[in-house]
Amino acid sequence: MTTPPPSHEPWWRDAVIYQVYIRSFADSDGDGIGDLAGLAERLGYLSDLGVDALWINPWYASPQVDAGYDVADYRAIEPAYGNVADAEKLIEAAHEHGLRVIPDLVPNHLSSEHAWFRAALAAGPGSPERDRFVFRPGRGPDGDEPPTNWRAHFGGPAWTRVPDGEWYLHLFDPGQPDVNWGNAEVRAEFRDVLRFWFDRGVDGFRVDVAHGLVKDPALPDLADPSDLTGASLGPGRHPFADRDAVQEIYESWRRVADQYPGSRMFVAEAWVPSPERLARYVAPGRLHTAFNFDFLLAPWDPTALRDAVDVTTGYLHAVGAPATWVLENHDVVRAPSRYGCRSDGTVDVALGVRRGRAALLLTAALPGGMYVYQGQELGLPQVDDIPDDALRDPTWERSGHTERGRDGCRVPLPWTAAGSSFGFGPDGGAGPWLPQPDWFGRWAVDVESGDAGSTLELVRGALERRRSLPALGEGTLTWLSAPGDEVLVFRRDPGFVCMVNRSGAAVALPAHDEVLLTSGPLADGLVPPDTAVWVGVG
Repeated sequence: MTTPPPSHEPWWRDAVIYQVYIRSFADSDGDGIGDLAGLAERLGYLSDLGVDALWINPWYASPQVDAGYDVADYRAIEPAYGNVADAEKLIEAAHEHGLRVIPDLVPNHLSSEHAWFRAALAAGPGSPERDRFVFRPGRGPDGDEPPTNWRAHFGGPAWTRVPDGEWYLHLFDPGQPDVNWGNAEVRAEFRDVLRFWFDRGVDGFRVDVAHGLVKDPALPDLADPSDLTGASLGPGRHPFADRDAVQEIYESWRRVADQYPGSRMFVAEAWVPSPERLARYVAPGRLHTAFNFDFLLAPWDPTALRDAVDVTTGYLHAVGAPATWVLENHDVVRAPSRYGCRSDGTVDVALGVRRGRAALLLTAALPGGMYVYQGQELGLPQVDDIPDDALRDPTWERSGHTERGRDGCRVPLPWTAAGSSFGFGPDGGAGPWLPQPDWFGRWAVDVESGDAGSTLELVRGALERRRSLPALGEGTLTWLSAPGDEVLVFRRDPGFVCMVNRSGAAVALPAHDEVLLTSGPLADGLVPPDTAVWVGVG
């Protein structure tokens, strides 16, 4: 087991964590797919960027129905990425660079190719093998109707019938059967998976669909089948989302993590109806942190952003947990394309990038930890013109080709302006698993490196200051009076103020001793629209 990097404890309360979508990060062998060796070659870049840890999307053996979120073997690495020995070397190398490693954990479902599910199909109705999953007889005279009216997140019914007549539950793709968390063997297996990877030196886990593990055993129909997270029901009453009993699972996981040195941690992907419900996941003795999706989904509007900050930090601080801020990930449209979207659906990329840069400085100045999604440090916009026949997200097929899915934020990174894959893989190798647009070279790492006006250098500067300034990271925030409703101004002690101007006119800088950083150039000493500034104060 490798030793985690030294730092203050617990490190996760204000860490900057970089999300690696491994298929799209760096391809070392020219097969068009990112891999562990490619990631290992770029650890210096990530260390220089100023992040503290890496969250790596699923690296386990998988048929790749849903980009690895259909796990066939938790104790093996996807062959396209490498093997367990490669993972162990990566963990050790990351630690040598001062970086912690947080792989994804997918506990709501397994792959239909997992040995357990193959055994369940072979064993038949009523067997112990089937009890590891959620199998039920169908409704109707011949049992040919699904057991409930539940819908899958990727579209279509959440049930698939097998040849012997029973149906199995899959809240996502049919290749992702849900496991039965009422089964003691399932609970024991996942605790053992935690130990397997903790023993190899990982520093924590990101918990996929953390809200979805426990199902109501009565399997009631939903009055509104489109409600997949419980927004229309009372707290804890949704049959498969955010049920109270899920916290018992996380309490048992916390006991496992606490047996290891170095403050091992969990971060929850929990889509829940309110910040109050989110706080339950990070209460003492449960998970450590949870993504703040209210902030991610907030429009570029000062009131919405301030409300997301206040409400979230209020509930989380009440249970002793830090906030965790995120603007982008592999499931949502990239920030420049969200913030630059016009009313007619077209995108003003320049406007979106300007707002995205300001939002990034805002995020880095907030109390708690933050996540950076690969390519966010380059200001990459969404790729909206992937050809239909190249789309890989299961949402595309499951929706009957009505929803294009998430591939636009997953296109392999441009490392160089030149080359057949913009440096993602060796020149002349296989084409990337998702096609890169011709304009990608303008956003390449080698183009932005050393350019004082680039988003990459802005992020490097922001993270360097975030690490060096005692006001930033964990702590308190005080809102200050602002020159108008469209401007946010807050103080972090000691001696730091952040201003974000969302108004249509330039505004005066707050009182200050020095300007520390700006998301864009000032205009005659004024802060232009859609610009953020950091200043030092006495």
